[in-house]
Amino acid sequence: QVQLVESGGGLVQVGGSLRLSCAASGGIVSNKAMGWFRQPPGKEREFVAGISRLGNTGYADSVRGRFTISRDIAKNTVSLQMNSLKPEDTAVYYCAARRTGRTAWTISSGEYDYWGQGTQVTVSS
Repeated sequence: QVQLVESGGGLVQVGGSLRLSCAASGGIVSNKAMGWFRQPPGKEREFVAGISRLGNTGYADSVRGRFTISRDIAKNTVSLQMNSLKPEDTAVYYCAARRTGRTAWTISSGEYDYWGQGTQVTVSS
């Protein structure tokens, strides 16, 4: 059974940084495409960043150049380094994984099969 547990959220001032981590069960980080999504208050869930099974990465336009997705296969974790945070980055952030065989990241949340419980990020101005 795949389990994803996010951590690292919190309250930060505009321009600050946070690092989110997603701890995955069962060695899935090395063989599944994974992504980070977020859901701002009152809005739909949206794609933030993705990493393929081979390590290729992609980003939403709104975060490109500020956020970095990475993975540590030995620790079975996927991280999201967030710099130069803005108030519009305030959201619940979710880690997600695609099923085995789906090796590429995608911006569509419906293409991910496993989700964490989310972690709140609040950027104050």
